[in-house]
Amino acid sequence: MFASKCWLLLSIPLISIALKSNADGAVGVYPVRPQVPAVGGYEGVGEVFSVGSAVKGLLPGDWVIPSPPSSGTWQTYVVKDQSVWHKINKESPMEYAATITVNPLTALRMLEDFITLNPGDAIVQNGATSIVGQCIIQLARYRGIHSINIIRDRAGSDEAKEKLKNLGADEVFTESQLEVKNVKGLLTNLPEPALGFNCVGGNAASLVLKFLRQSGTMVTYGGMSKKPITVSTSSFIFKDLSLRGFWLQKWMSSDKANECRPMIDYLLDRAREGKLKYEMELVPFNDFHTALDKALGKLGSQPKQVLTF
Repeated sequence: MFASKCWLLLSIPLISIALKSNADGAVGVYPVRPQVPAVGGYEGVGEVFSVGSAVKGLLPGDWVIPSPPSSGTWQTYVVKDQSVWHKINKESPMEYAATITVNPLTALRMLEDFITLNPGDAIVQNGATSIVGQCIIQLARYRGIHSINIIRDRAGSDEAKEKLKNLGADEVFTESQLEVKNVKGLLTNLPEPALGFNCVGGNAASLVLKFLRQSGTMVTYGGMSKKPITVSTSSFIFKDLSLRGFWLQKWMSSDKANECRPMIDYLLDRAREGKLKYEMELVPFNDFHTALDKALGKLGSQPKQVLTF
């Protein structure tokens, strides 16, 4: 039936909807696209249904996820080589197993890849209500690292602040609260952050830069405002700030990609312990049109959409 004896046939009970956008935040122009016709889906968790004769270490009934993530999870069954799949603990919450390999892994890598953070240090970020932002708060908290968080001015901002503080955020500010000469004067008993994260651009990125200490680093991983990052000359000359970028897919294609599976296990361990959580909505696959509309923001602010088969 198959050319290779190392294949696995999977039944996929749960997948996530992940809408890719480029650095300008425009859906549909992501720099990597599968050749069409193509099956959608990038994350998911599957149960092994059958294995080839040469497969070792995997049995029917085991749970696996594609690692690194790969296109084609929007289907009931899939057949691929054993090397594509990573076996996970079946006690992992299924909805987290289906969504762990992009946003949470991005948060973990950014906390670890740019500077050495020690307990008692602080980070600052905009876009704090995003899934990546929520994961940064919790993973930082788990390691004893403080977080300063910036959110948009919008209806329900007080509720958003409370939600983030319940996740472990030390400080949460709306952008308008930071329209002061000295934003660092707003910090109470927190050190100046050495590392900042930007997924918005424009003024929100400038606010992250204002918080950074001497020789601090800002990492940009998105640009949802579609506005450029503007940096003052003094920020480079007198503060010696560094600007970096992070794209998980590029990291996955490097030699570090082999490290991702233990990291996924680490993240799933935190999810099982209740130390890593984010809001999700499970949606029957027959309702995928509604889930797509929610993921696109057509129905207002919505939790992450996870399709079930």
